[in-house]
Amino acid sequence: MNKWTSASFWLAGVQWMFFLFVNTVVVPLSIGAAFGFAPGLIAYLVKVTFIVTGAASILQACFGHRYALMEGPAGLWWGFILSLAAAAPSMGMSLSELGGALSAGMIAAGALTSLLGALGFGALLKKAFTPVVMFVYLFLLSSQLIIVFFKSMTGLSDGGRVDMPVAALSVAIVLLVSWIGIKGRGMLGNFSILIGMVAGWVAYRLLFPGTEGHTVGEGGGLGVTLFPWGAPHIEVGILLAALLAGLINMTNTVTALSAADKLYGKSSTDASYKRSYHLTALHTAVSGLFGLVPYGPYTSSIGFLESTRMLDRSALVLGGALFVMLGFVPALGTFFAAMPASVGGAVLFVVYLQLFGTAFRNLHGYSFNPRTVYRMAAPALLGISILNVPADAFAGLPGTLRPIIGNGLLMGVIVSIVLENTVDWSKYGQLRQTVEEK
Repeated sequence: MNKWTSASFWLAGVQWMFFLFVNTVVVPLSIGAAFGFAPGLIAYLVKVTFIVTGAASILQACFGHRYALMEGPAGLWWGFILSLAAAAPSMGMSLSELGGALSAGMIAAGALTSLLGALGFGALLKKAFTPVVMFVYLFLLSSQLIIVFFKSMTGLSDGGRVDMPVAALSVAIVLLVSWIGIKGRGMLGNFSILIGMVAGWVAYRLLFPGTEGHTVGEGGGLGVTLFPWGAPHIEVGILLAALLAGLINMTNTVTALSAADKLYGKSSTDASYKRSYHLTALHTAVSGLFGLVPYGPYTSSIGFLESTRMLDRSALVLGGALFVMLGFVPALGTFFAAMPASVGGAVLFVVYLQLFGTAFRNLHGYSFNPRTVYRMAAPALLGISILNVPADAFAGLPGTLRPIIGNGLLMGVIVSIVLENTVDWSKYGQLRQTVEEK
């Protein structure tokens, strides 16, 4: 049977579309709020984010790394931009001045990513990312984002309380998706994410009628607005910080492709890395033009693939095309934006449970004693500690350092790379031989 006429294939595409949506929609909304944009401009950012995310995922699947991995607004860049927007008054800059400097910085970061990718910098990053560094990255990534999803699924707002009825429904969704993922066989297990989203959305509407999901307003047609954050210009401090963010964001490709290699039983070539970097560089430059958060491969896609057990990249291509359609058809985008944040958060909570397992699988074959445990525990727990420190605690640091030192994920990975490449851990404990090797 031609898969394009198969119901399961179309359901897989719809499932991917939902996954792209719940991972994406909150990003332009938060950026719009941080910069004080009018509802119409926020709607424009949402529309363009949908179009670029869908197209970027398709391009990577077909011409880049060629895995079924979502390409979306990078969490590192997202946090970096929000922290700078909050710090703009203390740096003596207006939000439009900051936005224009960031736009120029993102375009420069895209050019740097493409240049370093062409020069084979990805191979150096690949060597630096040992299994222990991979563990630290995935552990902190899953820890950081699952906190965000937990707040969404419990209806917890800043300074507020847990909405117990909403939280109870979210827990039921988590149990449903987990049960289907564990017990379900065949198509049932493959579509656990889609079933959870649809069932949760319906249940939410029945239990809480009249409540709204995300609000995006009117998108203003299909017009194009360049540099909506502000006129591009060079601010040396912002430019350097943006270039550093782009450099560190290149590690997303290493972690995502390394995890995908294990899942697919393949090994990405240097050419695959270069193609992926060139496309990520393109998407980063486009982000500077249209006021989007720069892009990178989503390691969380691994958790999605492990939950659904559907590795065919053509399903992602279909889902990406449907997601692009949401951007071009405002009525569709508005409809899907009505999905309650708690439902999306509950489903993504389950996805990141799988990513947590992927983190620990990187340690298979390692044994730790009271000395060697530092290579894993020190960077992981340092990152967790920083994640739980209020952002304003780092207000005394220079604006260019604050987004780096105040980022638990980033600091944990940096410390892990330093420890792995400066300490000869074999002096303190040997790699335990696995059963397979015996």
